[in-house]
Amino acid sequence: MSDTNVHGTVADGFEQVREEFAAVVAERDGRVGAQLTAYAHGRQVVDLWAGDEVSGDTVTGLYSATKGAATLVAALLVQEGVLDLDEPVARHWPEFAAAGKETITLRDVLTHRSGVIGVDGGLSAAELADDAVIARRLAGQRPYWRPGAAYGYGGFVTFALVSEVIRRAAGESLQRLYERRIRARYGLDLYLGLPESEEHRFLPIQWWTATPEQEAAFWSNLPGPHSIMGVGYGLNSTPPLDQVAFANTRAVRANGPASAGGVGSARGLAGLYAAAVWGVGGQPPLLTPDTVARFAQLHSVGADLVRGDQGNYAVGFQAKGLRYPFLSANAFGHDGSAGAEAFADPLSGIAFGYARRRYGFGWSYPEHDRLAAAVHRATIASS
Repeated sequence: MSDTNVHGTVADGFEQVREEFAAVVAERDGRVGAQLTAYAHGRQVVDLWAGDEVSGDTVTGLYSATKGAATLVAALLVQEGVLDLDEPVARHWPEFAAAGKETITLRDVLTHRSGVIGVDGGLSAAELADDAVIARRLAGQRPYWRPGAAYGYGGFVTFALVSEVIRRAAGESLQRLYERRIRARYGLDLYLGLPESEEHRFLPIQWWTATPEQEAAFWSNLPGPHSIMGVGYGLNSTPPLDQVAFANTRAVRANGPASAGGVGSARGLAGLYAAAVWGVGGQPPLLTPDTVARFAQLHSVGADLVRGDQGNYAVGFQAKGLRYPFLSANAFGHDGSAGAEAFADPLSGIAFGYARRRYGFGWSYPEHDRLAAAVHRATIASS
């Protein structure tokens, strides 16, 4: 596939990013629709897309890249003194103190150290579409390990806890605060609750393509549904959660559950991180440098009880400086299991957003490394 199948623009000095994106698209014969957007010090320098039905305005399910947007709401409220990272969750939400959770703090939740990664018996797809329902189920749940003793990723439920704390402390849902104070203010194409009026831009996520032998091998190696990994990934419900169907459900898109229900584009993802650190559209940065530093600080590193070596977290965000060694130590962001990736590197000035509409086989996305490195090289060379 030639470069002519890649659409969009790059700033002078970022031509190599377009070339790398075109190479990624060509290797997949155009079957995977994808978007790439990047900012350098608050200025958009890359805006590319390719693939059937995909445009720069296309939106799709972002899965856990949603957590980055949700964390920014929490960070804003911490910055304003509405929330304190080291206050027990139960101070705002007394019911949460049940079953040995009375000392768990908001910091524990945001750094995946609470042990509350799911519920015995699992949560149905309908329950996972609603943060308030998840929170009610989690209130009485005993943690799966002693809080603070280790860390493990709660893919579908962690930010329902954050959402409930925010609702009780601020008197408004996380989703409404995000819409009013972040998305609308900065004009971001990333929604925690996609309006019906924007449905025409949505393209559903698709499963990867693989041989029957590859698929059989993959599914046979999945963890048991009631293992720590199974609970963390919502596999312990009956029936087990269909991740593709979940993200493609209108109720999920409409509610925008804070752990995995975000809908948006690469423009929205990159713009989110640019807005947080540098500001966009004439608006000032959302966060102060001190707040950025607090939330970008490494907290949970080493083996994740759920994700293994794929863990490593700051506060709410993944530690992208560990994921991509060419970035600075305080780079932060969050990816999504359907292939989205997004981060900010305050030192080099990069805000990066990537979205695709097809799962990678085995949830593997080697193009993330290539595209992030290309953006980094071009940004450093242009500085």
